[in-house]
Amino acid sequence: MNTGDLFSAAADERLRSTAPLAARLRPRTIDEVVGQRDLLGPGRPLRRLVELDQLSSVLFWGPPGTGKTTIALAIAGTTARAFEQMSAVTAGVKDVRDVIERARRRLGEHDQGTILFLDEIHRFTKAQQDALLPAVEDGTLVLIGATTENPFFEVNPPLRSRSTLFRLEPLGPDDLRTLVDRGLEALQTTASAEAVTLLVDRSGGDGRQVLNSVEVAAALAQPCGIELAHAEAALSTSAVRYGRDDHYDVISAFIKSMRGSDPDAAVYWLARMLEAGEDPRFIVRRMVIFASEDIGMADPQALVVATAAAHALEFVGLPEAQLNLAQAAIHLATAPKSNSSAVAIWQARQDVAEGALGEVPPHLRSSGYRGAKGLGHGVGYEYPHDHEHDELGGWIDQQYLPDGLVDRTWYRPSDHGGERTVAERMRATETRGGEEER
Repeated sequence: MNTGDLFSAAADERLRSTAPLAARLRPRTIDEVVGQRDLLGPGRPLRRLVELDQLSSVLFWGPPGTGKTTIALAIAGTTARAFEQMSAVTAGVKDVRDVIERARRRLGEHDQGTILFLDEIHRFTKAQQDALLPAVEDGTLVLIGATTENPFFEVNPPLRSRSTLFRLEPLGPDDLRTLVDRGLEALQTTASAEAVTLLVDRSGGDGRQVLNSVEVAAALAQPCGIELAHAEAALSTSAVRYGRDDHYDVISAFIKSMRGSDPDAAVYWLARMLEAGEDPRFIVRRMVIFASEDIGMADPQALVVATAAAHALEFVGLPEAQLNLAQAAIHLATAPKSNSSAVAIWQARQDVAEGALGEVPPHLRSSGYRGAKGLGHGVGYEYPHDHEHDELGGWIDQQYLPDGLVDRTWYRPSDHGGERTVAERMRATETRGGEEER
């Protein structure tokens, strides 16, 4: 070994020993990767491609700290192909062309393929992404692109269409605890259960963040093990008591505050949950349910607002999505309330389960196939749109329930909010129906 190699090896060893904990613990094979079981579990698609060394170009899309770079480097430790890495933050078109040229040379001289890992691919301009396209298209190199941004917006369609998209999800509590245990072992220290819980809860599913927090807390705790106060100091926050009972009690208080039309209480309980590290998806799922269960037709826009908040959470992520959640919670709390829609489906399902069954009336049956009319299917059906100039606007008195159930009523609209209009229209159709029967 020459002197240059010795110095290079020493420098690499020095960098490894002083690198952040997250970098030191980066897995070398896919078996060591924590989380993303849907992609890397036994028999799962990405794992199979890696094990067979048949990976084609892919895009890893997910929040920070979910394992995009980790998985790419684990693939590097598994594949027989050459592996090159660059960041779109610092690389230019010339760097891309150099990589492509080296890949062609390897392929021609040694029959060895090349994998290029391009981190932050969304930072590349259209021209830079276009420079990659021919090499990806003809198989000169396999691209692994990583991005925190939606690739449907940030990656050129031709490049995206030639890549398989894998969505990475935030790490779950068990995965984060595994990372904490690995960090504690590497640092040769310990942590109390309360400290570990706080570190996990406040990481937001970010594996890199939880390891960085462990490293800072361990430095603050030296020479002792990590206690809750060290974890709080590392996170610059105080622990909010939030056990299993709190999980159910606080979400209950949140829902009841919105049902009681108290926006201040709704925002307060929302803040409690967010500060305690509650899963925001759990919160917004309950808001979507609430919009139909407790508001329904009194304000049909409530469901639109709640589902928009759910989409915003996925698109923006915390902490910014707290604004969308707060807006939705205030809308739901201040909206007029009605559970008529919920009661309707609950009672209808109960009646069906208890035997309230009947045949579909002949005029409502499908008549779109040969011979249906001969069976009487669709005969006598009145098309409501043929009556759109009627004062009730496209309504006709016609039986829609099975015989024997025509007198059943499940939906009884309230007089709250927009449901008052629904109730008035239903009363008008009932009156018209009664007059026509007479």
